Amino acid sequence: MSGQLIPSLATRLRNAECTGQPVPPVRGDIAQDDMALAYAVQQANVEARRAQGERIVGRKIGLTSLAVQKQLSVDQPDFGALFANMAYGDGQPMPLSRLIQPKVEAEIALVLKHDLTQAQHTFADIIGATDYALAAIEVVDSRIQNWDIRFVDTVADNASSAMFVLGSRPVPLADLDLPGAAMTLARDGEVVSQGSGAACLGNPLNAAVWLADMMVKMGTPLRAGDVLMTGALGPMVAVTAPGTFTAQIDGLGSVRAVFSE
Repeated sequence: MSGQLIPSLATRLRNAECTGQPVPPVRGDIAQDDMALAYAVQQANVEARRAQGERIVGRKIGLTSLAVQKQLSVDQPDFGALFANMAYGDGQPMPLSRLIQPKVEAEIALVLKHDLTQAQHTFADIIGATDYALAAIEVVDSRIQNWDIRFVDTVADNASSAMFVLGSRPVPLADLDLPGAAMTLARDGEVVSQGSGAACLGNPLNAAVWLADMMVKMGTPLRAGDVLMTGALGPMVAVTAPGTFTAQIDGLGSVRAVFSE
């Protein structure tokens, strides 16, 4: 049964992204606790994109807010794949036409210089494998109608990923207070979200450790050069019109997500 269901659900979500027309939740077809099937649907679309020549450049971690985990009745984050064509530079215009119902959240991105291949990783492993950190903004988007999602919906939908913007000021981890880093996100100069590194599972490195372990378990370890989007530092904000979102993160400077018609 799952052999037919996986490609069917993957195609449904892929078509929603291509047409810009969201679809009903997939949890009607996937049991609430069937994490393996949800990730299999995600992986089917990852492989479809790779078959079209797209390149994986890293991973994103979602559901790092304990409040959101409680809302979705789960006790762990999730992850999705990042592709090169999802990446934008600081201030580079992003067309709203590529998106359905986008939201933004400010994050700390890590860029690796070494592979992470242990079955269980420590803070020391993550610190030693990280080349530098960057201020970042993730653009999340759901192919599910009205963001009506539960855990299996977002997992199957590549963790609701869409685009990401990286800042241009690389900073070594030794120069940062990750949990204490304050974040402010403004839309065209008006503050719309605030938080800190501690909002991301207490410390963004906790999220990175979880991801590194999970990717080894899935058979796809994190590799040198990978970008890790470690999770939101504050509440996400809906994007409803063209404009500029600027995230300021202590120690990392600023990064701008610019949305165009």
